[in-house]
Amino acid sequence: MRLSALGALGALAASIFLAGCGGDDDTDSKPAGDPAASTAALGPVAKATGEPVKIGVISDGQGPAADLSYEFEVADATVKFLNEHRSGIAGRPIKLVQCEALADPAKATDCANRMIEEDVAAVVVGSSGAGEQIWEPLHEAHVPVMFYTANGAGSLGDPESTFILSDQFFPLVTLPIQVAKENNAKKVTVIAIDLPVTTGLYQVTRPAFEAQGVALDVVQIPAGTADMTPQMQRIASGDPGIVQVVGSDAFCISAFNGLRAVGYDGPLAAIAHCITDATRAAVPGDFLEGMTITATAPIGSDDPEIAVFNAVVETYGKDIDVTEAGAAAMFITFAAFQNALEGLTGDITPATVTAAIKGMPEKDLPGVTGLRFRCNGKAYPESPAECARGGLLTTLDAKGKPTTYKAVGVTPIED
Repeated sequence: MRLSALGALGALAASIFLAGCGGDDDTDSKPAGDPAASTAALGPVAKATGEPVKIGVISDGQGPAADLSYEFEVADATVKFLNEHRSGIAGRPIKLVQCEALADPAKATDCANRMIEEDVAAVVVGSSGAGEQIWEPLHEAHVPVMFYTANGAGSLGDPESTFILSDQFFPLVTLPIQVAKENNAKKVTVIAIDLPVTTGLYQVTRPAFEAQGVALDVVQIPAGTADMTPQMQRIASGDPGIVQVVGSDAFCISAFNGLRAVGYDGPLAAIAHCITDATRAAVPGDFLEGMTITATAPIGSDDPEIAVFNAVVETYGKDIDVTEAGAAAMFITFAAFQNALEGLTGDITPATVTAAIKGMPEKDLPGVTGLRFRCNGKAYPESPAECARGGLLTTLDAKGKPTTYKAVGVTPIED
């Protein structure tokens, strides 16, 4: 059930991504610009030496849906940091091999094949609408791949050489159940884009809600519906419990304004794609205030882990906007990949990298205090590529900005 749901969830996520990729942790925060603070956050110098280790990085880059070229800039900055302060991999410097997939399945396959031809030891994948096409050739060639998030049943179900750092159920299942419990609600009403994959997703995830004593009602509305007032009136006049909105920012704006028009003032949750600068411009802050959303990292907070990210992009990058969707995720993924290989010695090959990641103990996830990861296939045995349980939640303030962050649903991953 979980793997079927995750395949549907990934397809829905890809659809939302292609409909308009919005920032997921947008704030006004930029790196502090304090050299002393940056130096302290980076830690002592521990330079890598010797023959470089080739590691691939694939991202959609400047594709048709969004400009994600900053992901390559973040990867570049992160590698410079790891080579100067974390001894690279097994004491050897990391050398990047980059490829732009452009959200195109054929180009994604080409990128994967290029990595095989370049004889990389592993591949780190950023945001992509064609993740499964990246994964398949690498999987066949036994090249380990690390994603922050994935969008296909094949990659999610791979027990051999795929590693995914985020809990894929968290935004659409754990989040609304958590908000329902916090508000003593026995029902979740989901407002979602009307797609065939949406129907399938909630059919297979319904038992997860029922197991927690929470009823689920899914209201599907076609993308592009400008005025959702009639649908929102039916929701508000009934017994919705808590309401969660699932879609791109344009879809969410229509849903929020429809709920506001009919006077809905109950608990509200949303996936991170809903909240962008466009949302804040179109929806009054007093409606957004108190809404619960997921977050990739505690951007804008004084979390010591995110201070490292800020220091890295300021010291080794140039004009990188830390609020861009995927910036923190790329740092987290690359830093976690290097951290998983701590203690690796001898030959560095796809086989030894895979074995080291599988054999790592549970560790803190870089960039996010409170989240942990372990890639031994036991976080969720039904989807063995997943390496984490739980995620990060935040509530919005009167300007629609994140406030405090908390880790939810984190449990130890057994041997």
